[in-house]
Amino acid sequence: MTLCESFDKLNSQILNIHLTNILPEAKAKPAGYIALISKYELKVPLPNSICAIGEKHKKYEKDQWRVFTPRHEPEDSLYGHLTFALKQEGIDLAVLKAIFSRVDSAAIVDIVRREPTGAYSRRIWFLYEWLLDYKLDLPDASLGNYVFLVDKKIQYEGASNRSRRHRVDNNLPGRRGFCPLIKRTKRLDQYIDLDLSHKAEEYIGTTHKDLITRAAAFLLLKDSKASYDIEGESPPHNRIARWGKIIGQAGDRPLNFDELQNLQSIVIVDDRFTMPGYRNAGGFVGVHDRTTGMPIPDHISARAEDLHELLSGLFETYEMLKQAQYNPVLMAAVLAFGFVFIHPFEDGNGRIHRYLFHHILAETSFVPAGLVFPISAVILERIKEYREVLEAFSKPRLELIEWNPTSDNNVQVTNETIDMYRYFDATKQAEFLFSCVEKTVNETLPEEVRYLEKHDRLTNFIKSYIDMPDKMVDMLIRFLDQNNGVLSKRAREKEFVKLTESEAQAIEVKYAEFFQDND
Repeated sequence: MTLCESFDKLNSQILNIHLTNILPEAKAKPAGYIALISKYELKVPLPNSICAIGEKHKKYEKDQWRVFTPRHEPEDSLYGHLTFALKQEGIDLAVLKAIFSRVDSAAIVDIVRREPTGAYSRRIWFLYEWLLDYKLDLPDASLGNYVFLVDKKIQYEGASNRSRRHRVDNNLPGRRGFCPLIKRTKRLDQYIDLDLSHKAEEYIGTTHKDLITRAAAFLLLKDSKASYDIEGESPPHNRIARWGKIIGQAGDRPLNFDELQNLQSIVIVDDRFTMPGYRNAGGFVGVHDRTTGMPIPDHISARAEDLHELLSGLFETYEMLKQAQYNPVLMAAVLAFGFVFIHPFEDGNGRIHRYLFHHILAETSFVPAGLVFPISAVILERIKEYREVLEAFSKPRLELIEWNPTSDNNVQVTNETIDMYRYFDATKQAEFLFSCVEKTVNETLPEEVRYLEKHDRLTNFIKSYIDMPDKMVDMLIRFLDQNNGVLSKRAREKEFVKLTESEAQAIEVKYAEFFQDND
């Protein structure tokens, strides 16, 4: 049975489960990863886009499909589709490992012997041995130019580490224990070209230091509060301020097992009903059936027995990417989202996940010293998009994770799932995070500084016009902010009953002049 025939056999089953659309053309042939997933009946998350060979002599995209011309059609074999996938789709470590775990090692040996100097045969050879941590019965390559493993035109690469055995430059952006990849997109390249870190530095350099200090303090508190708001929590002000202080110190301490546990102890002050430290049981995000208590998961966490290996890999990849000077925002996306997908704690994962954005951007000096980008506040404004980015990871995996409910209404995962959490495509997460950083630099920070400038001008006017303590001036301006520049009837009759009508009108006129006019 050929690969394409096997696809026809499984077409209905796989497409009905995984895809929103059938083949883009009646006579289209699946190619690359989707053909191999079908052939070997792999239970893996599908790539975000999948490929087919169409009848038309032009390439196009339709829904999840990338359709290639007949001249791109690969040989209908393991080697043919692997080569097509690496050439056109890039590296998908989760799919590749599943394929390699299913095929006989002799099939890979045959590929290498068939083309011992071939660029793609050597890449396949390297990936097989790297992913399975198994050395094939093959002599080291002695001929052929060195080739990069990751095609930088398709995906963002890490630092190069030369493998003499395969004559391959391993530029994967991670270690075997944890290695998400990010597709190179026009949108991400545009964000990188903006050089947002330098732009923030320049803006700070041209803004009065006092204004930046005050803006930084406000944005820090705003971010801390927003991180709780995202979780649907309204803690007392002292807890918000305490967490804000921790965010302000992000990047000061090394990231490791102890530090993550320390952060959880700060997030979860009262642990009477929450197990502190790393989970020793299953975990999920979702709700319980109101009648039976049965778990209804939206996301299933990594197995407790896999946590040490996954987090060790995450820490190793972090150190590797720092040394490689990998783009800090891409690094933050890979590691912070990777952490929250793993979900190592019973509670507190979301806030620690968002703390990691700050930690990585601060430690890599992407964020200017003394400043915090209020990423959680921007996320709160885009909460629907944020949830969609989280679901883009979780939903495809829910269908593949086998689990049973436990007596305490938790979940117990019964199949191997570790590769789902360490090998994933983080492109959507990276684009979302970069959009939040861009908004912070180009809008949020300048808007806060402009507000403080206007606030100061109005404060000076009020204090020169009326003898009023600073506390009352701040309250007066806050009331004006809340009511579109007009003192409410309540404010006029209570806190500011002593203001005359002419004084109130003069202040409202000045508020309009300073705050409501176009810049």
